[in-house]
Amino acid sequence: MGWLRSKRPDESALTPRLFRVICSTPTFAGTTKGNSVRRSRLRHLGLAGLLVLGSLTAVGTLPASAAGAPAASVDERPASAGLLDAMQRDFGLTRDQAEDRLAAERDATEVEPVARRAAGAAYGGSWFDADTGRLTVAVTSDAAPSTLSAVRATGAQVRTVEHSARQLDAAKARVDRLDAPAGVSGWHVDQRAGTVVVDVVASEQADNDVQRFLKQARETGPVTVRPVPSAPGTFAAGTVGGDPYYTGNVRCSIGFSVHGGFVTAGHCGRAGAGVSGWDGSYIGTFQGSSFPDNDYAWVSVGSGWWTVPVVLGWGTVSDQLVRGSNVAPVGASICRSGSTTHWHCGTVLAHNETVNYSDGSVVHQLTKTSVCAEGGDSGGSFISGDQAQGVTSGGWGNCSSGGETWFQPVNEILNRYGLTLHTA
Repeated sequence: MGWLRSKRPDESALTPRLFRVICSTPTFAGTTKGNSVRRSRLRHLGLAGLLVLGSLTAVGTLPASAAGAPAASVDERPASAGLLDAMQRDFGLTRDQAEDRLAAERDATEVEPVARRAAGAAYGGSWFDADTGRLTVAVTSDAAPSTLSAVRATGAQVRTVEHSARQLDAAKARVDRLDAPAGVSGWHVDQRAGTVVVDVVASEQADNDVQRFLKQARETGPVTVRPVPSAPGTFAAGTVGGDPYYTGNVRCSIGFSVHGGFVTAGHCGRAGAGVSGWDGSYIGTFQGSSFPDNDYAWVSVGSGWWTVPVVLGWGTVSDQLVRGSNVAPVGASICRSGSTTHWHCGTVLAHNETVNYSDGSVVHQLTKTSVCAEGGDSGGSFISGDQAQGVTSGGWGNCSSGGETWFQPVNEILNRYGLTLHTA
């Protein structure tokens, strides 16, 4: 997520449901504690947002000067100390274990496309194995010995499976064409299990429409049914990545800075809608928005606001620089910043999931995670290490009892609108 800030901030005023919050009167900074944290972050960085005054011509660096503010120092380590602290808290790791895991995940992310090419038509999927610290690549049983050798040569572990990734994706595409009832919350390919997993709200499993859907789904290919506690919804409610912004009486969260603005969730606003920031001042306008089917949007900025390649840590962790957008594999750690629940971590559970939200909106190609979220977190940043992953769409549960949250991959948004991610 990125920050939106207007010139030098006033030191005296800071601050699956779709995770959107409907507000009668915006409380721009959330809480007094949040305001204090925000101010301290601004004093530390000298700039507190996604949006940086003036045009930025030096790609890959923080502005040397923004309205007289000093530049932040660039941390060359793969993650901030605060991010390592959060991983220790959420995963039960030591500091050394967290550093080792991030390094292993970074290696796995680099190996994955090479291993995929080596597997060719026999490719059955891939995932990060946290126990071994290595990427596992599935290949079909008819793979030639030379193919197995080529995959192992990349450093990946090999597992033999019955179905190729292409076959599983084709089965999921056939399920996508079915009309899902409200009791079916979504479906995705689980490459580790070699099946399409269909999530069904536990209390609705006996429903006739649900049973009819499952019968049709099983005819498309290998399908496994998983009961879930409730249907997901979007999390709109709250601008640095994770910072709040407002569209009318809706609060959502900034996702990531791009040159010229920021990306966020589509359900937070339609094209042409005006956006105001944490301080109530005008930021810019939704230039593009898509929801349902997709859940992405981008907002152009002006009026003294600027963009910065940073995700807000909210005082829980250090603010995190964004250095790219390489896709984290299934099993990798991932963290989320949002204007309501701030910073939480979990793991990537699945790519390319179709989600049937509780309001009847169907969204495709989302990534599922074990990270919690709540109202107002919609649009906020998902980041793995220093790599931008996507913007928060929706989920079920909360950050007290836990839950699952989905995000729209950031690279799809960048490609759709021809945007360039602002990186450090």
